[in-house]
Amino acid sequence: MSLRVEQPGILALLQDGGRFGQHRIGLTNGGPLDPQAFDYCNRLLQNPPGSTAVEISFGGAELTAETDTFVCLTGADMGLRINGEPAEQWRVLPVRAGDVLSMGFAEKGSRAYLGVAEGFSVAPHFGSSATVMREGIGGLHGDKLGAGDSLPCPTVHQRHLRYLPREQQPHYHDIVTVRVIPGYQQKFFSRYQQRRFFSHAYHVSARCDRMGYRLEGPAIECDIDGILSEGICFGAIQIPADGQPIVLLNDRQTIGGYPKIGAALSLDCGQLAQLRPGGRVHFAPITPHAAHNALHLAHSLMCRQRLPEWAP
Repeated sequence: MSLRVEQPGILALLQDGGRFGQHRIGLTNGGPLDPQAFDYCNRLLQNPPGSTAVEISFGGAELTAETDTFVCLTGADMGLRINGEPAEQWRVLPVRAGDVLSMGFAEKGSRAYLGVAEGFSVAPHFGSSATVMREGIGGLHGDKLGAGDSLPCPTVHQRHLRYLPREQQPHYHDIVTVRVIPGYQQKFFSRYQQRRFFSHAYHVSARCDRMGYRLEGPAIECDIDGILSEGICFGAIQIPADGQPIVLLNDRQTIGGYPKIGAALSLDCGQLAQLRPGGRVHFAPITPHAAHNALHLAHSLMCRQRLPEWAP
């Protein structure tokens, strides 16, 4: 009882909600780069929050169902097909043993999430199934999925066929604005350097991955060369010696010694991670109070949202 990977595409990883409470032994969080799309995938399937799904980067994946179940694909539009026929994303779809799911390559956005009813049955490592390739933990064998891998999942015969209406689906663009919460090291950047950072556009470098997004644009200078290594939060924006910002994401190292001009609001990191190399990023300052309000509002809207059903 599984989905068998025929082609993994450029990068496919098993991810759950993330690995928390393990920084003390040097393990990072992992988890989905776009939590919004990941959460919708599980909500539509009526799975428990954080159930294991496949994060597909850029597309090109193909899988064969070896059992009857229900699937859902959210995130970047990858032209989902079932047995060669176009199928809708952002909705629960029934599949039978022998059905082939295939995805093209995304034109807008770069991450999609494929889930099954009740989630993939993967043994947790240090409390989570999230795959972190650098650490060699999570997933099936601590690495990306490969052709021939079997993703265990239960047989499910009944599910509400829910969907997310098109007008409520996220839209992925080539330009995003990332709100930045100031940190205590911001004082080491002059007012001129701060204005420079917040008033210019940056472009996503080809050197971007799950550890962090390296950006290219006006160099930012800091009054200090470095700091003693310290813990790094999700979304921290490091300024290394070359002055080019790095926004640290899910697979970031747990400690680092570059000064940080602030931290990206977690709500915006998912949109950032949907950018491909060349995408444009603008930064905007936000107070901690406004950041908390934004997080609570987003959570409230998600909880109140009703997901309608469709008839096959």
